[in-house]
Order: sequence, then C-alpha cells, then structure tokens
Amino acid sequence: MSEPTPMIEVDDLVYDYPSARALHGVGFRIRQGAVLALVGPNGAGKSTLMRCIAALDRPTGGRITVAGLDTEAEPRGVHAALGYLPDFFGLYDELSVRRSLIYAARSRGVPAGDADAAALRAAERVALTDRLETRAGELSRGLRQRLAIAQTIVHEPRVLLLDEPAAGLDPEARRSLSDLMRSLAAGGMTILVSSHILAELEDYCTEMLMIRDGRVAGEGVVSAGSGSSGSAHAAERVRVVFGETADLAARLEALGLKVEQLSGHEAVLALDPGPDAEARTLTALVGAGLAVKSFAPVRASLEQAYLEEARRGPPLPPMETQA
Repeated sequence: MSEPTPMIEVDDLVYDYPSARALHGVGFRIRQGAVLALVGPNGAGKSTLMRCIAALDRPTGGRITVAGLDTEAEPRGVHAALGYLPDFFGLYDELSVRRSLIYAARSRGVPAGDADAAALRAAERVALTDRLETRAGELSRGLRQRLAIAQTIVHEPRVLLLDEPAAGLDPEARRSLSDLMRSLAAGGMTILVSSHILAELEDYCTEMLMIRDGRVAGEGVVSAGSGSSGSAHAAERVRVVFGETADLAARLEALGLKVEQLSGHEAVLALDPGPDAEARTLTALVGAGLAVKSFAPVRASLEQAYLEEARRGPPLPPMETQA
C-alpha cells in the first residue's frame, strides 16, 4: 500500500526575528485528510510556524509546500489552497453574516456570480443559515467564531489552519466547534489546529506534533487518539474479545503474539511495527480457529501522547487538559 499523499511538507525550516531565532530546522509531513494537533508551551513557535505555512511570513531558511505549491514561489496559489484563522481575528461588525461571507468569498477569488452560493454553502457548514441577515456585531462569541471559520472556508480550501480556535469559548461553544471540525474532516479537509486545551483537541484530532523551543520534539508527527477521521498511524496494541475458548493464553502464546493483558475472554495484544500489523494479527487469530467477537485498536489519548513526548526531553510546562 502506497503512503498517503503529503498535503503539507516542511523541510529544515528556520525563522529569525531581529532579536532571536524562533524556529530551528523544523521538518515534518502532514498527510492529506489528517487533523493534526500542533501543541507545545507558549513561545514554542507554533504561531510563527502557522504563519509560514500560510505564506504570510517568509522563513529565513528551509522550504514549505502546501498542496504541492511552494510557499515562496507561489504564495498566491497557497492562499487559494488554504484557509487560515489566526488567534486574534476581526470581523466587520456592521455587515450581516451573508454580506461578510460574500465579501470573504470575493476577496479569496470566488467569481462574483458564484459568491452568493459559496456564502450560503459556508453558512450551512457552520450552522449559521438562520443568522444570515444578523449583523456580525450582534453575534455571540461562539457564533462569531463560527462566522470567522466560515470566512476561511468559503472558497473551499483543501487545507485549514486554526490558531487557538477555542480561546474564549464556553463549553457548549467548544462542543459545537468540535462537531464542526469532525464534519470538515469527514469532508476530506486537511486541518492543522493549535490549542492549549488537550481535552478539546482529543475529540477530533488524529495526529499530534509537539513544538518545543522552536524545534520538533520527540519523533515528529505521532498518532494522537482515535478521532473521528481515523489515523494514518497503526495502533500499538489491540483489544480482542473472544468467544468461549479453552487454553486461550497458551493458544495466543503459540501464535507468537505479545499478550499485555488477559482477563477471561478479553486480551490486549501488543502489535509489531508496520502499517498492516492489525490485519496480520486478525488474520492469525482467525486462521488459528479462535472465535473473535470484537477486535479494536487501542490508541493513546492526546494527553498520554503529549506526556510521553514530554518525557523524551527537558520538562515542559503543563498543558490544559480540561475545558
């Protein structure tokens, strides 16, 4: 099976401010359709990295491609291929939701004859069709956030960059944001989201990248939970429930499987490395005549993945794990 197509590729990225270096040779790949959580302490370089990917800041060195386009050679093409929502965004408070979206569509290159339909599609995706004639200044914080996201996707981008999208939202608005992210991911959009709220990211992120002191921490992009879109990385273990089976422990051992836990007819098996490890393990179990009633990957939570990466290097400040 071929590797998924990278939608974002970052190679040896360096970015210097006048007084300090913010990014030190950062490199990673994000596959098409992934929802990647960009995590790390304040000042780690996350926002700088996102602005470079969005072709808004020019790096000192290195190379970035988005949807196959070089951010330095083809910045306008990159702008058309992605939507970017910064941590602090502005809206035209006197414009209605409809007018805001039409303006955003036109400014992102949508033809005049298609702008109204594009605005309506974006409003539907963020559940704002009942507020089309409401002025932006009259919306609640959560609805303003939805409008801002709608403006970033009105031109149907292939990539979405969100910097701290849940900042200032109440729990209900955060839940609505999670539902929206799952919906966009299900539609095939590649999403990179930066946040300090791990519990919120857990709902929809499939992969994680930790940035520490301007460098990629740990092993780079890692599996980060069982988000709605699935993961590009194989799970490290599976939980299997068997039907009535005599001598289950001995039969599993005879197959050469690594049993981490065994209780009654339920076992947790450690997998060998490789993208087809789950399929090979299931084939071996069924081929040996074992009655498999349930077979499910066991993936680490985002918080567990973060803490595991944190143990690989100098201590990190604690991340927020609750809304």
